[in-house]
Amino acid sequence: MNEEGEKMEEFEIIAKTLQGLEPLLAEELTALGANNIEIGRRMVAYTGNKEMLYRSNFCLRTALRILKPIRHFRATTADEVYAAVREIDWSQLMDTETTFAVDSVVYSQEFRHSKFVAYKVKDAIVDQFMEKTGGRPDIRVTNPDLQLHIHIAEQDCTLSLDSSGESLHRRGYRQESGEAPLSEVLAAGIVMMTGWRGECDLIDPMCGSGTIPIEAALIAKGIAPGVYRKSYAFERWRDFDKDLFERIYNDDSQEREFTHKIYAYDIERDAAMTTARNVRAAGLSSCISIASQDFKDFKQPEQRATMIMNPPYGERMAPPDLTGLYRMIGERLKHQFVNNEAWILSYKEECFVAIGLKASLRIPLQNGSLECELRKYQIFDGKYNDARAEGRSIKTDRDRKATEDRLLYKERNRKRGPRHEEENDYGGERARQRHEDRGGRGYYGDRGERHHGDWGGNRQSQGGARHEQTDRRQRQEERKRYFGTGRDFNTKRRRYDEEED
Repeated sequence: MNEEGEKMEEFEIIAKTLQGLEPLLAEELTALGANNIEIGRRMVAYTGNKEMLYRSNFCLRTALRILKPIRHFRATTADEVYAAVREIDWSQLMDTETTFAVDSVVYSQEFRHSKFVAYKVKDAIVDQFMEKTGGRPDIRVTNPDLQLHIHIAEQDCTLSLDSSGESLHRRGYRQESGEAPLSEVLAAGIVMMTGWRGECDLIDPMCGSGTIPIEAALIAKGIAPGVYRKSYAFERWRDFDKDLFERIYNDDSQEREFTHKIYAYDIERDAAMTTARNVRAAGLSSCISIASQDFKDFKQPEQRATMIMNPPYGERMAPPDLTGLYRMIGERLKHQFVNNEAWILSYKEECFVAIGLKASLRIPLQNGSLECELRKYQIFDGKYNDARAEGRSIKTDRDRKATEDRLLYKERNRKRGPRHEEENDYGGERARQRHEDRGGRGYYGDRGERHHGDWGGNRQSQGGARHEQTDRRQRQEERKRYFGTGRDFNTKRRRYDEEED
């Protein structure tokens, strides 16, 4: 925090996230300097000042939304909710020219319909303005000036300001997506769970639209995920500090050099091309190599590497032989990825069984509506029992600690019950979250003709290499040029499109 930040008033903040990512989010908040951090279910509560609120939106990789509670109260009826909301002096936050919207999450026997609760909040605000001024603010469902969020757990109610606006998983770099793109927040969380921070190569052999490679590159280079965002809801608040946010936006002190390489492959040529466009739009082509390649042709890498894989689950994307696909994955890992780590996200237990390898770590994760698992495989040269006889263990100290932390977190939340419950997201965004990636656009099996070719570095070197921002000062100047105060990402998007043409 700077000297001015230390003088700012500190208040309660809530960061929402996906189920299973709460400990990672708490670690991120600790690194940012947040105070009084408390982990809940799909959320983390903490305290901080205005600078912390802005940094939370701009820097957190595993947060979906940042809320600022403005009132806690208890209610057993809708009329009590109405009365409590009407007691707030809304003229301090808005006027009759302000548009607003209300979202609600309800876990209660007294309140069965979340939309009805939202309507009562809207009525209380409108009625207060009508009584005092004779005018009323308008409701706007999309892109309102003020976004409110009410959360009810039994009789405990929390009314908050939504400081993010559009969900934070929408980074802004995505040009195109496959049939079911993986959430950027989930992709970042998976990379962080592996412990990889850029100290070796990283391989995603089923990259889809490239979300995992891009999030991995941002982590390795220390680039904040908010650099591509057009705007945040707090920029429309009355007390918005433009100079403070510009300092945060242009602060690249955490960025660092990445000396290794990220490899993104997909069997589908279209998926590889989509990844290339997204990577190029993010300005990361210098560190991500992209090609169309079948995983059954994968060969042992020359350098130590970590692999992260999100194969099809047999739900929306169904290969002709799902079991055969996972059997092939296990065979390739065992014979062509020796002495390295592989992490696989999947859904069905029979798929993991078909891999034929013993996992050293299992992490439950919610991928859309599916309860998935992320499993870690430590690939030994030879048989697992022989490795154990030699004194080698597939579990590291970090794996054991991760297991202990997860059990402790699970037990703590079991005792707390629904009070600390938070939804993944709400409204249309939550529905869209259900359409998560099950392996990118391509699936791996006998698809006839294979398409091969480099869709990353070569095309970048032909026309877009001068747009690479490998130097910190160049990156900062590039941000100012393309984004400026308004951060118009479309300008940069058009320029990349012109280069590709």
